[in-house]
Amino acid sequence: MLLSLRQLSVTVMSTSCVVCRVVYACLSLFVSQVPSEKILRAGKVLRNNILSRAPHMIRDRKYHLKTYRQCCMGTELVDWLMQHTSCVHSRVQAVGMWQVLLEEGVLNHGECDRTFSNVRISFKVMTVLPALLCRPGQRTVDDLEIIYEELLHIKALSHLSTTVKRELAGVLIFESHAKAGTVLFNQGEEGTSWYIILKGSVNVVIYGKGVVCTLHEGDDFGKLALVNDAPRAASIVLREDNCHFLRVDKEDFNRILRVRAHLAYISILLSVLTLRAQTTCQCVSPVHLFFRYTVMSGTPEKILEHLLETLKLDSQFTESDPALDDFLLMHCVFVPNSQLCPLLMLSFTYHAQPSQGSEQERVEYALNNKRRVIRLVLQWAAINTDHLQEEDSSFNFLQVSSFGSLLVPLGIKNVRERSIIEQKNVPMSVFFSNVCVCVCVCVCVEVLFKVYCSDHTYSTIRVPVAASVREVIAAVTDKLGSGDDLLLIHLNSAGDKELLKPSDVSIFSSLSINGRLFVCPRDQIDSLTPLPEQEGPSAGSMSTFELMSSKDLAHQMTLYDWELFDCVHEHELIYHTFGRQHFKKTTANLDLFLRRFNEVQLWVVTEVCLCPTLSKRVQLLKKFIKIAAHCKEFRNLNSFFAIIMGLGNPAVCRLSQTWEKLPSKFKKSYGEFENLMDPSRNHRAYRLTMAKLEPPIIPFMPLLIKDMTFTHEGNKTFTDRLVNFEKMRMIASTVRIMRYCRSQPFIHLIQQSSLDFITVDQEAPQATGKSHQDVRSYVRHISVIDNQRTLSQLSHRLEPRRT
Repeated sequence: MLLSLRQLSVTVMSTSCVVCRVVYACLSLFVSQVPSEKILRAGKVLRNNILSRAPHMIRDRKYHLKTYRQCCMGTELVDWLMQHTSCVHSRVQAVGMWQVLLEEGVLNHGECDRTFSNVRISFKVMTVLPALLCRPGQRTVDDLEIIYEELLHIKALSHLSTTVKRELAGVLIFESHAKAGTVLFNQGEEGTSWYIILKGSVNVVIYGKGVVCTLHEGDDFGKLALVNDAPRAASIVLREDNCHFLRVDKEDFNRILRVRAHLAYISILLSVLTLRAQTTCQCVSPVHLFFRYTVMSGTPEKILEHLLETLKLDSQFTESDPALDDFLLMHCVFVPNSQLCPLLMLSFTYHAQPSQGSEQERVEYALNNKRRVIRLVLQWAAINTDHLQEEDSSFNFLQVSSFGSLLVPLGIKNVRERSIIEQKNVPMSVFFSNVCVCVCVCVCVEVLFKVYCSDHTYSTIRVPVAASVREVIAAVTDKLGSGDDLLLIHLNSAGDKELLKPSDVSIFSSLSINGRLFVCPRDQIDSLTPLPEQEGPSAGSMSTFELMSSKDLAHQMTLYDWELFDCVHEHELIYHTFGRQHFKKTTANLDLFLRRFNEVQLWVVTEVCLCPTLSKRVQLLKKFIKIAAHCKEFRNLNSFFAIIMGLGNPAVCRLSQTWEKLPSKFKKSYGEFENLMDPSRNHRAYRLTMAKLEPPIIPFMPLLIKDMTFTHEGNKTFTDRLVNFEKMRMIASTVRIMRYCRSQPFIHLIQQSSLDFITVDQEAPQATGKSHQDVRSYVRHISVIDNQRTLSQLSHRLEPRRT
């Protein structure tokens, strides 16, 4: 059925197509059966060629209730090869060429078969092997990412954490053997490496018993001898030809995994504190190595004790231990302030006395213990300044204890003496049109809010922003004087109703853009209808903002977005991830910043769908692409992504007549912007762009939320009743991205960027008919349609579907 090698060689040499060149590379080394660097790099070239010509072919597939990651179907590969290669004249010939690539390891069969099939079977183009061929110290960031993604799907590593897998990606070594029967190592030999089977299978042989078991792809062996520092307990013999392995040598294994293999033992020794050793090199010589320990899990008391013991008093205040920073950021998850404050007071007033040393040395020891606690409290107060004043336990601790006088420079003083208005001022339009508040939102802030009845009358209530549904209903009941059992309903512009739970908190900031709160008895829920104002505008504002400079619009949008972003407390990300109902805290500032993203996105769609003239719509597309370019220049990636996603909304992207009229220069810019939104490889394009930027930056907040949610849902908070501190560390590292983005004041960027203009937009603010104040007012009071069905209907009226 397959071509002979001679026929295939002639076919290969008669064409210059990528696949044929790859096959020829394989044929030239076919006798060795050991994949060369040339062959493996050919797989990468092949995959890139498919991605550039037919990116839809490589995607996740489902076959027989099983999901295969980033694969191609056999039928599609054959069709693609025949379409793009003039020298392939039949499907049998195409199958033969793919068979060579499968046998050489460039393709990987979804069912671990060795035969290429012209059917709907999944095949994966391998790119991990070229990365593995690079020496561990010479691997690029791309190589490490490719290896890490492959490790996520290896069965033997499934129990390891993300951190360990990333460390392994830097030290794994590729090893291959061509002939079945090759002995990898013998029983009784010294253990030097740990192996993972990447391709093929091996037999486990014990003297006197013969073959005791067979290990296949995804299995591992050789770990026991390294963990116990004992001779090999069995021999490993290759069961088939052309086997591939991933190898971790003993030194790297001991540094990364050996302590983890003894976690249960260490946990017992340290009385509920688990540590992981990390090697730190102090000089070039490998002899001068020492181990520092990182907390993996433990009880809150033991973790705090360990951090205090390892806290350095000689370092600068700004040079804090990352583990300590992780603890201070995340402690609200496993030890709230009401429990942490007594622990800190106990650590300050009581400490173990050293059994040896002079009296002066003992006094010095006690003073150093107190200094460490004070150092920790100062850093804790610096991170949580506003939040510490919202709880009686932390406030009383700071005021009554000996720390009160030390915290005055940080702004910690009596809450009752602090006016709410002294906090960061944020424009009233931060909230909805029916909310009256002008401050950065915290738990103690009260808001005025309209709650509607079924007849569209309303009552204005004044409640804390973090009020629960139960408290809101009580306030409305007092206003109405009604004795009925009332329910609180969230009604959006489409008429969809959501019955809010009595325990829900901070509901004002979590409404949809045009959503409203209604209160009524249960029997009136079906009769609720949206308010006319919820439908949104009936005409666009093109006539207003076409007179505004694109750069001025982006400038004012960025200033407003920065004000919102700067008000988001780091803890709000944590409350949002773990569920704010567990903390009884508000995430209003974060909610409003996320709401702004949706508002800008819908603004783009609304303006385009409310523009009846084709030429004006083309001008609108150009205007929005210019604004997006300026937002990117101002490092406002949140609004940048919102605008591009708005242009990609189905109601806009279907307007083919409008897009056809768009000049090619703008189409090219829009295509480049879309590439930054590519979600493949965990949004790699965006992350590389972010890595090149210097603060201040307004990041794409939905992706930060996604990262934290995936980390939270993929890892347990407690393991064996111990705090999973490695999970806390991963979430804290994501939170610190937001801290890094705000590490410089934003005004410097605005002043620098206002000196010149992007070439795509030659407008100047002075040449327009609108002042900066007009532009500022416009971007802060955007009116949108948030009903996707209405937007789709408007879009079809503009350009009816072609028959």
